[in-house]
Parts: sequence; structure tokens; C-alpha cells
Amino acid sequence: DVKFLRRLFPKRWVQEAQTRPERGRVFRLHRILATAVVAIVLIISSTWMMATFVGFNNLPAAGQNLLRYSNRFASINSYGLFRSMTTSRPEIIVEGSADGESWLAYEFKWKPGDLSRRPGWVAPHQPRLDWQMWFAALGDFNSPRSVWFQVFLKRLLEGEPEVLRLLKTNPFFDEPPRFVRAVLYDYRFTDFEIRRDQKTWWKRTRLGAYSPVLSLESFLPE
Repeated sequence: DVKFLRRLFPKRWVQEAQTRPERGRVFRLHRILATAVVAIVLIISSTWMMATFVGFNNLPAAGQNLLRYSNRFASINSYGLFRSMTTSRPEIIVEGSADGESWLAYEFKWKPGDLSRRPGWVAPHQPRLDWQMWFAALGDFNSPRSVWFQVFLKRLLEGEPEVLRLLKTNPFFDEPPRFVRAVLYDYRFTDFEIRRDQKTWWKRTRLGAYSPVLSLESFLPE
């Protein structure tokens, strides 16, 4: 705020800047500070970019130390969310069972599941649950970051209506399942011929169990 900044400088400096803004001391000080900030940002940003291409450990020691020090301030860093992308698409399929033998899958509103379902148009909507399922698939079930997913499975066992409304289908509309599990698959798009002949948009390979088979008793304190 200009009024606040005026209090930081002598009144005669402020008056001089107002009458001769292009030659006043405040203008010169602003230009010097701005030039210094730009130089710092360019140096650190360029070093981050170099680390992206060659790897942090391959940087000279001076570059590594510069990034470690500047990273404390969390102000100048590498481009965040999607500066690097995965080349595979692991997907978690959540299944429930009444007897522990026959399993039925819960279908989510947006994320891949049914192989014949065409990908939906999401933006600008942000489906939070489906979005978090993608991150969960990149992690581990027992990780502290996956506690929310463990609670999600518990709510399915309880038949929590508010949670079920987040899903596209609930195969257990009469009563909640006795067991739930999560299976990890690798999903890939089919080619045009398969999509035309078999009407499937996805093909998948089972990678293994993401979670153990769980019941409500699994969540009781030991």
C-alpha cells in the first residue's frame, strides 16, 4: 500500500519522488532493489531448471547448496504440480463382498473403472474423491497419506449415505457388504480397432492387491 510505504521514507524523499518521479531517490532505490530481486530469482530459477534436466545430485556443489538454502523460504522453487508426469496409469478398483468369495466393484463418477465407459469431461469441475484416488494409486495403502482411504473403506462397510452419494454405483443397495478390498490395475487406452469392435475404451492388467480384505472388525482397536 502506497500510504503505508510512504511512512518508511523521509518526507523530503517522498516529496521529491512526487515532483520528480523519474529522478527521485525513491525511484532510484526502487530500481536498484527490483534489479537485485530479478537477478536473484533468475539465478535460483535457472538452477532449479538445470536440476530438472540433469538431476539434483549432478549439479555442482555450489548449485546444490544454493537450492538447499533457498528452499527454506519456499519462495523460488521448481514448477510444482505437474512439471513431471508419470508414464503409466495405476487405478484402484474398490470391491465389496457379502461372503468373501463373490466380489462386486464400486463405480466412481469420473475416474476409470468400467472398461467400456468413455472418459468424462471434468473441467472446470474438480471431483475431489476421484482426484484423490489417483494420488492414492501412486502411493501405499499403509502410508500415513492413505489414512483417508482407509476411512473411506470403513464408511463403505458402514453403508454411510453421504459417502455412497459420491459414487456412481453402489452394488450393495440392500445392505452394506461384509468385506471390502482394493485391487490395483494398470489402465491403458485401447486402440481404434478394439474400441470400434469391442466397444471398450480401456484395457487393464492386474498388478495385485492394494489393500487386504477388510471387515468392520479390522478397524476395531486392538
